Amino acid sequence: MPEALIALGLSLKVALWATGLNLVLGTALGYALARWRFPGRELLDALLTLPLVLPPTVLGYYLLVLVGRKGWLGAWLFDTFGIRLIFTWQGAVIAAALVAFPLVLKAARSAFEQVDPQLEQAARVLGLSEWAVFCRVSLPLAWRGILAGLLLAFARALGEFGATLMVAGSIPGQTQTLSIAIYEAVQAGQDATAQLLVGITSICCVAVLVAASRLAPPSRERA
Repeated sequence: MPEALIALGLSLKVALWATGLNLVLGTALGYALARWRFPGRELLDALLTLPLVLPPTVLGYYLLVLVGRKGWLGAWLFDTFGIRLIFTWQGAVIAAALVAFPLVLKAARSAFEQVDPQLEQAARVLGLSEWAVFCRVSLPLAWRGILAGLLLAFARALGEFGATLMVAGSIPGQTQTLSIAIYEAVQAGQDATAQLLVGITSICCVAVLVAASRLAPPSRERA
């Protein structure tokens, strides 16, 4: 039981940090894709959505190439600041954030596209800056869709396995999240532990999905 609580606490910490990162990046890029027209916009959207369809092990490999000790970013971080991301919970956060990012991006873009541009234009006519228009008009009208995407991303980050295992490993109490702990328990033949962890994970994910369905913007009825 203590091991399950430790794995649950670590999974929640990783998922919360990953969701926080996606809140900033996913909302900003979703707004940009919804409001700005530029060459290659749909190609950029496809590239940013790629983690949704790529196998997690492929994403894990890309992350190893990028932030590993021999990766260009990982080597720079270690040589300059002494920061090591591989086999750390911070590395698990990066892996979970990458895998769950498209869920926030798609939800944010869809939510901003449903905001009437005339309302934003009226705010500009009244003298509001672009930042004020975003904070006082666009975001308040789109927040339900964004929050629903964040909850789905949280559930996805909570259950992330493949990329996290490749980047962070399975160190009990340090990088062993719920999904990895389930895998280790099954491999060791600890059925009771595996069933407990599966139950905890299922309850958490069902609760998040129910909350996301309640927050999703209501569909417009046809006239």
